[in-house]
Amino acid sequence: MEKYIRNFGGLVASALATMPDREIARAMGIIQATYERDGKIYIFGNGGSLALATHWVSDFNKTVFSRHLTKGVRRFQAIRLPTTEEELTAWANDVGYEMVFAGPLENYMQEIDAVIAISSSGASPNVIKAVEFAQSRHVPVIGLSGFDGGRLNELADAKILIRTEKGAYEVVESVHGTILHLMTRYFKDYFDHALGARNA
Repeated sequence: MEKYIRNFGGLVASALATMPDREIARAMGIIQATYERDGKIYIFGNGGSLALATHWVSDFNKTVFSRHLTKGVRRFQAIRLPTTEEELTAWANDVGYEMVFAGPLENYMQEIDAVIAISSSGASPNVIKAVEFAQSRHVPVIGLSGFDGGRLNELADAKILIRTEKGAYEVVESVHGTILHLMTRYFKDYFDHALGARNA
């Protein structure tokens, strides 16, 4: 059992060691630019990726500014799609599951916004549909994918690919979670420094 544990840890560590630093930096540049133009960031994915998206929204809307919540500082506007389970099931049942992200995105998205799409396979039809819609409106897309990256990695403006063997969802999702936490920590440190200097 201990060998099994070490082996899994090794797989995750290997994937972490090959994170695409330049693409992650490009993604953070997109996020920064979206904040500066007062845009919103829409994030979505299926299954475990939806859980990662939901967690990230909580971190980005609150944790990034945790030391400045009472100071009237403008915060990020990160929104998980769909925003409710009712909306998800309505789109899935009435229109089709391939529209559960693209449908809500059509309701909300403006040209000043950005999109974060998460798909371990990079091939989820509903994720690709939403990404194609975003790009038709010239909205930048950050794509987090795994395996060989699939269509998502081809389409995304920031291509955060965790290259693994096909089906290694646990490894990909573990590293995606780390990258999303990295983004949170970066912007928390950034605004702590920027706002601290402003108030000094």
